Amino acid sequence: MTTPVSSIRNLGPAYEVACARAGIHSAEALHALGADAAYGKLLKSGSKPHFIGYYVLVMALQGRPWNDCKGEEKKALRKRFDAIKVSCFDSGRSALDAILDEIGVIERRPD
Repeated sequence: MTTPVSSIRNLGPAYEVACARAGIHSAEALHALGADAAYGKLLKSGSKPHFIGYYVLVMALQGRPWNDCKGEEKKALRKRFDAIKVSCFDSGRSALDAILDEIGVIERRPD
């Protein structure tokens, strides 16, 4: 039995759909991956990078309110986000791959 991603506080249906597109189909799988690896998979599957989306994920996996991130912690998360974005997001290819995959022209790239 698996628990839906949307059962995690602050992660709703849209985040669940994005996770499924990235091959993350349960809250257990999301927790096992951790925020950084999961966010990298989201970017590789065509999600656009957004800092708030990243830190909401980090806070959610810690069981904290999404807006609990402040000060130095937020600055440190921004550095992690920027590193993930650089290593996992290709703006031109990711957008094209996502569209082609959505219409069934290509298979997803392996991670």
